[in-house]
Amino acid sequence: MVDSPPRHPRRTPRLRSVGDGELRLRHRVVHGYRRAYRMAGEGPALVLIHGIGDSSATWAELIPDLARTHTVIAPDLLGHGASDKPRADYSVAAYANGVRDLLSTLGIESATLVGHSLGGGVAMQFAYQFPERTERLILVSAGGVGGEVNPVLRAVSLPGAHLMLTALRLPGTRLNIALFLWVMRLLDTDLAQDAPELVNLVDALPDATSRSAFIRTLRAVVDWRGQAVTMLDRCYLTEGMPTMLLWGDRDSVVPVRHAHGAHAAMPGSRLEIFEGAGHFPFHSDPARFLALVEEFTTTTSPNDWSREHWRELLRSGRPGTAAGRPDTVENRAAERDLREASERSAT
Repeated sequence: MVDSPPRHPRRTPRLRSVGDGELRLRHRVVHGYRRAYRMAGEGPALVLIHGIGDSSATWAELIPDLARTHTVIAPDLLGHGASDKPRADYSVAAYANGVRDLLSTLGIESATLVGHSLGGGVAMQFAYQFPERTERLILVSAGGVGGEVNPVLRAVSLPGAHLMLTALRLPGTRLNIALFLWVMRLLDTDLAQDAPELVNLVDALPDATSRSAFIRTLRAVVDWRGQAVTMLDRCYLTEGMPTMLLWGDRDSVVPVRHAHGAHAAMPGSRLEIFEGAGHFPFHSDPARFLALVEEFTTTTSPNDWSREHWRELLRSGRPGTAAGRPDTVENRAAERDLREASERSAT
């Protein structure tokens, strides 16, 4: 654990069991598009936002425990899972709007957001666009911090990506992939921690429509140089908002140094590192993940947003120097990322 904020009195949760029927996919039509989601439990709202190419199914094993004390909403983002996959806007800002509109149809006015990978970027964007509706942020191996990203994702952003993704599903190619994974495990590389999960994401793209939506989503945030948008330059606006960062120290998709950069840029944030875990720490150690989410949501007070405080933060602007902070590798990297952030800002 690194730098935890002051604790608040712990509330006593009201536990309840969750039936299998609550975990089934449901659907709402919003703006003419059919959107899939899972919803279970009672209590304060907890929204689980998956990563690129994934779906709400990634949270399925965790939802029953989380739903004992929360109303859990886990959407399939547009272009993913069982939601529609139109030729549409797949930017993080559009996804944040979509999450807001789905929550509005469900009668949810505010929530704690848990975002993984791309979903972490969407959660940060949601907090930026709708701070009055964001109670807390829990960012898991989140995108939208530094520029680095797995080279495979950079390659998929290039022309010809459709052919590449189609070829990955061919029987002969899959045999070569299996051999490659065996070598990566033998060498104990970081990629070996994540490769099976990443291959599963390819399996979740069974047709041309799914692959097209995946590529459009990826190109909205990644190009051949790396991650193309960031929230790092406005993370200072999270001051006063309870924020926890969860990261695997062997993440081969979004390096763990991004966690330190985000932690430095988000005042009062809390950082938890999962040793030996890759890009999916909530799969590697679900018990610890559940314990941290429960402890964090019960010992922190929801964000008390005010227009006046927001105005003052904007007027003061982003801290521009490392004055007063230790001269460490992590802080130097954070300052470098902040300088580069201005050309990669999301809106």
